[in-house]
Amino acid sequence: MRRLLRRLLPRGLRTRLVVAFLLVSALSALTTAALTFRQARAAILDRARDGAVHDLRAQTGALAPDLPAAPADRDLRALALQLDRAGGSRDWRTAAAYGAGPLVPAAGPAPVLPGPLRDAASSARTAVVQRFHHGGNPWLAVALPVTRADRPADPSGLVVYASFSLKDEARDVDVLVAAARAGALPVVLLAVGPALLAARRVLRPVRRLRSAAESMAAGALDTRIRVTGDDQLADLGRTFNTMAETLQADAAALRAMEARARRFAADVSHELRTPLAVMSAVTDVLDQDAASGQLEPETAEALELVADETGKLVRMVEDLMEISRFDAGAAALHLDDIDVGELVRKTLALRHWQDRVGVGVPPGLRARLDPRRVDVVLANLVGNAFRHGGPDVPVDVRARAEGDRLVVTVADGGPGIPEDVLPHVFDRFTKGDAARTHSEGSGLGLAIAAENARLHGGTLTAANGPDGGAVFTLSLPREPA
Repeated sequence: MRRLLRRLLPRGLRTRLVVAFLLVSALSALTTAALTFRQARAAILDRARDGAVHDLRAQTGALAPDLPAAPADRDLRALALQLDRAGGSRDWRTAAAYGAGPLVPAAGPAPVLPGPLRDAASSARTAVVQRFHHGGNPWLAVALPVTRADRPADPSGLVVYASFSLKDEARDVDVLVAAARAGALPVVLLAVGPALLAARRVLRPVRRLRSAAESMAAGALDTRIRVTGDDQLADLGRTFNTMAETLQADAAALRAMEARARRFAADVSHELRTPLAVMSAVTDVLDQDAASGQLEPETAEALELVADETGKLVRMVEDLMEISRFDAGAAALHLDDIDVGELVRKTLALRHWQDRVGVGVPPGLRARLDPRRVDVVLANLVGNAFRHGGPDVPVDVRARAEGDRLVVTVADGGPGIPEDVLPHVFDRFTKGDAARTHSEGSGLGLAIAAENARLHGGTLTAANGPDGGAVFTLSLPREPA
């Protein structure tokens, strides 16, 4: 039920404001019409009652003194006949009763009277009036006790009754109801204009806030809104401006820190290249001495360890410099029309992986790419599979054409990527196995691969295969723009 109400209710704030304004207007119009109708109806009925009592009292006062002290039925009938004739436009029917005697009408049937009226009139000292329905129409009945002329405080025992239809008054009330109904609709329709103007005025600051928030979401942190007034919306606007100033200051500080960190990494990488080149040259010479048996076994083992760590450091520095070029926007593409299958086989052969990796590339599949950068992407993906899946894990490289795009997948039979790592697998310095802190990877390989894919105008995604293992999908345009 609650969901149904939510679907039925208007969702837009402008629509809600207009609907609320119209509902208030309609409720006000209906309330005013109802109160007016009630007062007018009461006035019409009270006027009919007071006029009937006044006329009946006046006529009875003029005719009653001519009656004997103890009138007989013929006297009462003559009185009722004269009262009927004096009814005028009311067309009332009258009757008279003396003491506990019967009700005597003028002629024909007695007037229509409600049952409790005569009992109430027997003990009353003033007129008793009662409204009732008869034949589907409203009626008014009056019982008027007649007092003695010489002793007004004492009842004479004579009671005059009259009843008449209130059809004319009911018709007047119906006209009032129709007028109230007809007047409510124009009021609601006329309220549409003010409602739209009011909603527009109220929503103008909200629209400014929305536009400013969209501008900030697009990166324009210097966006501010003009604030006027002292209401709650103005307070919200001032709060928004304060928040925008704080965000802009924080973003500027973060950008400055990030720029300094990138500059530091680039400078450190550049400064490390020369000493690492010297260290690599020295370790190469010493490797040759160790291979010829000129070094002691312990020294040769230590030299091998130093050479391995030096190689890792060299690769890390190269990765850092490559990332620095991406950050500086200095990375460029050198496109060439290449055979995809030949590129994949060269990448594997260069690293002696050709016997450990399955290749599935249709013959003649060509694309216009930067071969060096695609080689880096493939090498990182296959090397990542070996590092995290194990040296004996099966790895497959598949390529296919999908329309104007080249799709390359690298899948392995390893344990796959942990679910908590999967969203961050292309972040810098992210490693799939946190326990292997001294692994060969720098944590930059997949980040560099993703940057190379984006540089081509493509994408690189990671997922876990349905049968286990990690699956990386490289999608590149075959003809970059």
